[in-house]
Amino acid sequence: MEILTIIYLTYSFIALYFLFLFFLIYIPNRKEMFNFPNLTKEYSLSIVIPCHNEEETIGGTINSLLELDYKGLKKIIVVDDCSTDNSYKVIEAIAKKHPKVMLVKTPKNTGKASGAKNYGAKFVNTELIGFVDADSYPQKDSVNKMVGFFDDIKTGAVTSQVLVKRREKFIEKLQAIEYKIIAFSRKLLGFIDAIYVTPGPLAIYRKEVFDKVGGFDENNLTEDIEITWHIVYSGYNVKMSLPAKAHTISPDNLKDWFKQRIRWNVGGIQTINKYKKTFLKKGMLGNFILPFFLFSWFVGIFGIFILTYRFLRRIFINYFFTAYSIKAQTALLTLRDINLTPNVLVFFGIGILILSLSFTAIVLLHLRETEFKKHGFLNILSYMFVYLLAYPFLLIASIYKFLRKKRSW
Repeated sequence: MEILTIIYLTYSFIALYFLFLFFLIYIPNRKEMFNFPNLTKEYSLSIVIPCHNEEETIGGTINSLLELDYKGLKKIIVVDDCSTDNSYKVIEAIAKKHPKVMLVKTPKNTGKASGAKNYGAKFVNTELIGFVDADSYPQKDSVNKMVGFFDDIKTGAVTSQVLVKRREKFIEKLQAIEYKIIAFSRKLLGFIDAIYVTPGPLAIYRKEVFDKVGGFDENNLTEDIEITWHIVYSGYNVKMSLPAKAHTISPDNLKDWFKQRIRWNVGGIQTINKYKKTFLKKGMLGNFILPFFLFSWFVGIFGIFILTYRFLRRIFINYFFTAYSIKAQTALLTLRDINLTPNVLVFFGIGILILSLSFTAIVLLHLRETEFKKHGFLNILSYMFVYLLAYPFLLIASIYKFLRKKRSW
């Protein structure tokens, strides 16, 4: 058996394994996807917003938190990370009107969200600490649908469903589909205690656990992934409330999108490197989350290599075959050359495609939004067959940047 066939079969097995895993988790838990614990206690909560040059969005973010219906919210701490625009003035004007809003400024620009978050955490003395990005807008009832999970003393953090707020441009529409699939998949992983990230648009941590793990790692480009792994490593669980929604501003052009995804991936590699010694040990972190990350990347990278190889191979074979046939003045194709016997590798490819489309359909049916137009069949196809093909190239570029030790924000 040639090496390419072995790689292809391995790739197919891993891809089918994870697809079947998601279906096997979904089927028995489909009626519980939107469940969340009722409030039995009013935990005191402070929410920190890191801000750097966000004058256009910070006001809306603060106001969305002021409108939260959770009565245990004590403080909204807005950390201005030495902005050079009018962010400070916008925050200051709101803080003067609302005593609950506290404005603090870092002594010098930290250059990263994690630095501003950790600085804001110094002013928190409540049971729970939440974080919201300066361009994100939690829904009014979101926190109420998250806090109940902390009744379990082993719960260290709770995450929410992150959705795209603006969907005017084509790339924003594709990200709107992507974010839903990410959120739905994260909820499924929650049923087996394997959530691997608590995204910045809205996440809440038990303050005692947050302090125990030392807050956010300021050397990591994706502090929300690293702290989640650290929490799981420390023996706590991470939960997700799918009905708790937060809308965020996504990149509206390819340059910003590419920059964001490279940062996500480099931060992911940093996290893998930091916790590599837990591989196949140390509970769910080493036995599932870390392997899940690695195998997902394997599927992405080798998938595009296989596709590219087969495509180029077919072109070269057809070219040389045609050139030889013309030169030798022989028929290009005869009935004996036609082989209708299906290839087993083709079956694997079709199986992966059908399962992927089915999973995408299930996600979009579950996470329908009345306030937005339907995604549209063309957008879904573009996401499946164009947008996702860019990921392997992003992974390769991210690995290259990591090896070059480029850690710029």
